[in-house]
Amino acid sequence: MEPGFFTKHPILKDIISLVSFVALVILGTMFLNTYIYRSYNVVGPSMMNTLIDSDRVIVNRLAVSLAHFNGQEYVPERGQIIVFANGDAHGPLTCEAPNDRTDQYIIKRVIAFPGERVTVKDGVMTVYNDEYPEGHNYDEEWRKSDTEGPKKYTSGEVDTIVPEGEIFVSGDNREGSNSYDSRSGLGTIPYCRIIGPVIFRLFPLDKMQAF
Repeated sequence: MEPGFFTKHPILKDIISLVSFVALVILGTMFLNTYIYRSYNVVGPSMMNTLIDSDRVIVNRLAVSLAHFNGQEYVPERGQIIVFANGDAHGPLTCEAPNDRTDQYIIKRVIAFPGERVTVKDGVMTVYNDEYPEGHNYDEEWRKSDTEGPKKYTSGEVDTIVPEGEIFVSGDNREGSNSYDSRSGLGTIPYCRIIGPVIFRLFPLDKMQAF
């Protein structure tokens, strides 16, 4: 009985095995990155005190993938920190593919949902909805301490109603021009733009934290 092809050419067998392994690793990584989770570096001071520049966070893509699999848009929870795809600098966000900007992905906190009214006056952000028809300052619930969560003062003058299919978002560092968000020109964010909620801070290691 003659030896097989790969028995005669063991080096070729090893090369094919290596190439197959590398291909599977790449495909597996692409699958995980597309449907299960992604990681991002925080850039800038807009989410202080909660997150700071260069923090590495993990985003839950699975929740978004499951919603899309069921033919639905993913709807985050109020107060969650999310990452979403940015749009064109010359117009409002749409569901078209984001352009190739250096700030292609943005991280902010979910403030309000379709039909809710959001106001900013005298440094306070207030949300009016069915649960709180007289208005409610959710910051009081999200502020954990003087060093975590949204800062106390919110700059600007806002009075808007969130459109259908979109959410109002803001950074936690809202004084002055520290956060470009739904208060300050970014506009509300379509559900289709959401990459996913932040579920974990991975780096720095001494500040690892689940959200």
